[in-house]
Amino acid sequence: MAEDMTPNPIAPGTRIGHVHLKVADLERALAFYCGVLGFELMQTYGRDAAFVSAGGYHHHIGLNTWESRGGRPPAPGTTGLYHVAILYPTRADLADALRRLIKAGIPLTGASDHGVSEALYLDDPDGNGVELYWDRPQSEWPRGPNGELAMGTRRLDVEALLGEK
Repeated sequence: MAEDMTPNPIAPGTRIGHVHLKVADLERALAFYCGVLGFELMQTYGRDAAFVSAGGYHHHIGLNTWESRGGRPPAPGTTGLYHVAILYPTRADLADALRRLIKAGIPLTGASDHGVSEALYLDDPDGNGVELYWDRPQSEWPRGPNGELAMGTRRLDVEALLGEK
């Protein structure tokens, strides 16, 4: 980019704490996020909202039907969330997630090796895009001749990932 858009960068330790998704059917969403992906249900707000997490955090994903009970996914060509990305700590953990998806019969919409990470793409039951990925160690990230990051998109070897223990 020609112009620096961030003259005062955000604090380096800043991170995304959670995502909150509008869903049409709370029980269906919980069956996916808890039953398939393995998140833990932390709390419900009646029949309207639920909060799920990994590792006992108060919540990584909020699910609610406050404005969306029985609703349809946004139509193609509209703005909104492209996908939520869930970072797994290891390649073996990502392989476990893939095996869970296969067992549940949930199809992938894509699978990519970005050099810095390996990623699986799918849609949740409400049509929200979901990326499941793991990051390679920074020392293995591809770099250009001047040391700049050189991410890309190549086909992920899903069979090799399934072989990960």
